[in-house]
Amino acid sequence: MNLMKTENRIAAAVTDIIREKTGKDVSPNQVVLQKTRREFKGDLTLVVFPFVKMLQQPPEATAEMLGEALMQRLIEVDSFQVVKGFLNLRFSDAFWKSFLFEKIRKEDERIHQHEQETGRQPAVEIHGEGKAKQAGNAESLQGDAERPVVVEYSSPNTNKPLHLGHIRNNLLGYSVASILEASSKKVVKVNLVNDRGIHICKSMLAWIKYGRGETPESAGKKGDKLVGDYYVKFETELRRQMKPLMDAGSGEDEARRKAPLMQEAQELLRRWEARDPEVMQIWQTMNEWVYAGFDETYKRMGVDFDKIYYESDTYLLGRDIVMEGLEKGILHKKEDGSVWANLDEYKLDEKLLLRTDGTSVYMTQDIGTADLRYKDYCPEKMVYVVGNEQNHHFQVLQKVVEKLGKPYAGAIYHLSYGMVELPDGRMKSREGTVVDADDLMDEMVATARSTTEELGKTQDFSDEEKQHLYHIIGMGALKYFILKVDPKKNMLFNPEESIDFNGNTGPFIQYTHARIRSVLRKAGQQRQAMAPGGMKDAPVNDKERQLLNTLYHYPAVVQEAAGEMSPARIANYVYDVAKEFNQFYHDYSILNEEDKAVSDLRLCLAAHTARVIRDAMALLGIEVPEKM
Repeated sequence: MNLMKTENRIAAAVTDIIREKTGKDVSPNQVVLQKTRREFKGDLTLVVFPFVKMLQQPPEATAEMLGEALMQRLIEVDSFQVVKGFLNLRFSDAFWKSFLFEKIRKEDERIHQHEQETGRQPAVEIHGEGKAKQAGNAESLQGDAERPVVVEYSSPNTNKPLHLGHIRNNLLGYSVASILEASSKKVVKVNLVNDRGIHICKSMLAWIKYGRGETPESAGKKGDKLVGDYYVKFETELRRQMKPLMDAGSGEDEARRKAPLMQEAQELLRRWEARDPEVMQIWQTMNEWVYAGFDETYKRMGVDFDKIYYESDTYLLGRDIVMEGLEKGILHKKEDGSVWANLDEYKLDEKLLLRTDGTSVYMTQDIGTADLRYKDYCPEKMVYVVGNEQNHHFQVLQKVVEKLGKPYAGAIYHLSYGMVELPDGRMKSREGTVVDADDLMDEMVATARSTTEELGKTQDFSDEEKQHLYHIIGMGALKYFILKVDPKKNMLFNPEESIDFNGNTGPFIQYTHARIRSVLRKAGQQRQAMAPGGMKDAPVNDKERQLLNTLYHYPAVVQEAAGEMSPARIANYVYDVAKEFNQFYHDYSILNEEDKAVSDLRLCLAAHTARVIRDAMALLGIEVPEKM
């Protein structure tokens, strides 16, 4: 039983009933169906207020009439309840069992097909109602009628390792891409690496002056951490040089500009832009160190990309587009030679696009990169997963591109997210006070180990199984804690709160999945002997019905999460699933139920619950264990 098909049947029946009673047509947006609230009896609720005026009778009478008519027309509607202007429809036990058996049958068919093709069972559940479509190469995507969504996330600088802020960015971007795929969108996951500019030259200069040829191998450090250390070293030495200038009366900004180290960094940048061979060699070497470090962190984090763009390749692309806009009179040049976009019509300020010396700014680069991506993929939408401090930047980008008449202006979408805050305050990269991503992941795994061992949950595990479980729990706790928060909101991250086997946490959901898998293992061959025909007379109790209703809405939740680009919708939904199952499991036995038909029905329900949990958690990038 497909939710959309059922809702469409109800909507069509309501439309027919109103037309027969009044001779008037009902527009689709007038038929509003929603999940029935827990405090009322019912599975799906129809809002009847839109029909009151058409039928010229009170809301209660309208609901009563529609309820009676729907019961006569739709076999799945078993009874109804009227609550003011709301009609709560209750589906029959046969409907719910049919829904469950169809899900089990489809899953069995999928597993069988996969085994036939590969000789092994699939490791990951399918998403939503069908397998997510994978993005192909640029040529195949442009030739396809279905245009992809390009999702950009991560966008690190090659002067420091990834930190806590990057963790939220990466987890959010990867999960949004997975959710969009689950909603049957084609998705291309991209990363724009910021590998040029003055901040990169600061790390390079510090290594040249103070590094004495140090390498990641000689230092015993990941490459990104080594380069990050030199970025902090630059700032330390710069502040030492700034002090006498500030003591002599210079302001902080002036002292920073006048300090010899900053002037050397500016000269290094000029040499880089002139493609000085010596500078380019150092730049390439240090960037390779960073990329190797990033790859390790991405792998541990469980994120990946279909394509990586580099700022050093794209930062000049927008210049030609800007010059074309200048020639057409869309943009204007000031007396000093700088080029600007007038955005008064959008109630925004002027925006600088080319400096006096003709060099590009970040906005120009983003125009060029957007143009390149349009040529690469012809996307339906270009999603930029970037913190909310860049809200104005992306608002301006979209309007500048629109002013330039580019066909992809409407495709630009800024997925703005709030900052991750810590109990001790904000992070500062150049002062070395950031929470390193690798260190945080280490801490999460260590906390998972101590918490799990304290609860005695790994007594029958081998050492290898233990290490794998600790990693799953630690990373699951981290990912879930971050993704359950609405992306738009700032959040306070507390590692200790995230690893808790009770409440709205990743470990609680993971433990629920492991509990279900344990029940299914104990059932053994009993699961193989189950047949829908033997369960046709098994009743469906209220707790089972509530759980079934929650599972039933999973495809709709995926679509809503995709529309909102909010993993929080998935996270809080799967917590509801786990909570509903535990409430059912607390009150009713599965294996010790004497009525075999009832026991088999509950095994089917447990199996489907586990699959939905596993599938939903996969959309968050979270693995669930078979046992714990």
